[in-house]
Amino acid sequence: MAQSIIETGTPPITPPTEHRLWGGRFEGAPALSLEELNRSLDIDKRLWREDIEGSLAWVQALLRAGVLSLDEAGALDAGLRRIAHRFAEAFPDDAPDEDIHTLVERMLYEEAGQVAGKLHTGRSRNDQVATDARLWTLRACVRIERELRAVQSALVELAAANIEVLMPAYTHMRRAQPVRVAHWLLSHFWALQRDRDRLTAAVDRVSVLPLGSGAISGSGFAVDRTLLKELLGFRHVSQNSIDAVGDRDWVCEVLFVTSMVATHLSRLAEDLIIFSSDEFRFIELPEAFTTGSSLMPQKRNPDGLELARGMAARSIGELTSALAMLKGTPSGYNKDFQEDKRLLFGAVDAMEMLLPTTRETIAGLRFNSDRLADVLSDETLLATDLADELVRRGLPFREAHAAVGRLLRSADQQGVQVSQLPESVWAAAHPQFMDPHIPTVSPEASVDARSVQGGTARPAVVGQITAARDALS
Repeated sequence: MAQSIIETGTPPITPPTEHRLWGGRFEGAPALSLEELNRSLDIDKRLWREDIEGSLAWVQALLRAGVLSLDEAGALDAGLRRIAHRFAEAFPDDAPDEDIHTLVERMLYEEAGQVAGKLHTGRSRNDQVATDARLWTLRACVRIERELRAVQSALVELAAANIEVLMPAYTHMRRAQPVRVAHWLLSHFWALQRDRDRLTAAVDRVSVLPLGSGAISGSGFAVDRTLLKELLGFRHVSQNSIDAVGDRDWVCEVLFVTSMVATHLSRLAEDLIIFSSDEFRFIELPEAFTTGSSLMPQKRNPDGLELARGMAARSIGELTSALAMLKGTPSGYNKDFQEDKRLLFGAVDAMEMLLPTTRETIAGLRFNSDRLADVLSDETLLATDLADELVRRGLPFREAHAAVGRLLRSADQQGVQVSQLPESVWAAAHPQFMDPHIPTVSPEASVDARSVQGGTARPAVVGQITAARDALS
């Protein structure tokens, strides 16, 4: 038995079911209503792995500092690992404990005996919970980054497969100019790439070890914080104990990243909802990612995409809540921070639902080339190309812009396409249209004329796809 190696030889003590990490100064128990408000186990139970890992590292730090004997450290280490095994098999959701830290300590008495009371030496729940939450968030960020990459990869592959397909681009939700479908898809890729860059930067600030900061003034024992950093995989050690236990900037920063991701997914979802509508019919959504109507048999509703829009609103709300929570607190730890985990967990849960669904929706998209070709026959999409041609013939752009505007007004009045106007109308709009001949423009020529980096010409889009793949690698 692990208890037999404890140097004191004192029989194991199992504390009462109502185990507390505090209370010696209090004559009675808190009011039941306060206990219910104060209890956070239903939320912070997600941190059990991180809480045990932090405690395992703390055992080693206490051993190095001479607080624990080798036998005591061994008993605590073995007891914590057995608790981890018990949690992995079945977490005690009905446990009466205040939080995950209290639950672990109570169960450690069961597993290791009286030496369990030494584990919390020099440590506070203030630096303990900050360490647990940062560890959990670092791992969550890895998962989010992986799912972001997967969505980006789906966009790149779909772009590469449709590089020759053209579509109208929109400003103010009005037809603007022709672009390649690949160009539109990659516009969403680069938004998500910025999110990945932001996530990478945020992770560096999450990866700061608070453990060893105590409640507010640092640990009273000579624990090796560099050892703790290495054992737990942090990049940095916090420089100020007051700041370490009161810092929730990193929570706000991660929530800002997730809210930006959600915002970008919402904008992509809005595009897909519009372009797949009966009025547009540019794309067809995969059937598995649509739902039906309880009344109208013909309906195929884009519920997943609509939920992406709705969840983006919630994500923005979580960021706002975190900022409001933080701005109202004085320095050091405050119980307000118990709410940070609820916000973090909600944001990460949303990402882990939205990103895979978005990726699979993208992978199953189909473009209606006939419908796109029909829309691209609208020659108003080529108005800028006509103006550009007049510029090449020597006109100032502003004069060319006005001349094309007059031409379009005539076409509207006669109810015809611009190319169907008689030569006299072209000449009246501007004589330069006739020198040497009426310009001929097409969607294909329009996209290929924009060969600048970031433009719609085939070489530019091929280069963009290469750059996107490089970003992913």
